[in-house]
Amino acid sequence: MYKRLFKKIKNIKFFYFFILFFLIIPNFVFAENYFLTLRNDKVNLRQGPSLDYPIKLQYKKKYLPVLVKDKSGNFRKIVDHQNNSGWIHISQLSKKKAGIAKNEEIIVFKNPTIYSKPLVALNKGRLCIIKKCKKEWCKIKVEKYNGWIKKNDLWGRL
Repeated sequence: MYKRLFKKIKNIKFFYFFILFFLIIPNFVFAENYFLTLRNDKVNLRQGPSLDYPIKLQYKKKYLPVLVKDKSGNFRKIVDHQNNSGWIHISQLSKKKAGIAKNEEIIVFKNPTIYSKPLVALNKGRLCIIKKCKKEWCKIKVEKYNGWIKKNDLWGRL
């Protein structure tokens, strides 16, 4: 009799564990913010998640990185590097890797070490296309320059 009761209790615990794991935990795991970039040269940021909402501002920079905070249907709530927030249709977003220089006078190096030849200094807010990233460094392209920059100096999709 006790064995049967113990088995039922075990099954109930497993059931509650199953409910907890598959219904509650994924909301915390998948609710993480992530970066995307703007797909086009002109992208509208709207006040709400629909084409019926008024345009808050218009971005005019392709590959500008944005942080996705929430979603509603085909719209994503984003925050940019200047802390502007609003809603953008998913068709206007891309997975292309790009970053924005976070600080003034960031040096781009020829190789992923501070002892290599410096190529150019970037101003704060400069858009960089990311070619690849290693542990602490990212290879970037800015106009005619290809070089390496520290990951800590970039904000965006790395």
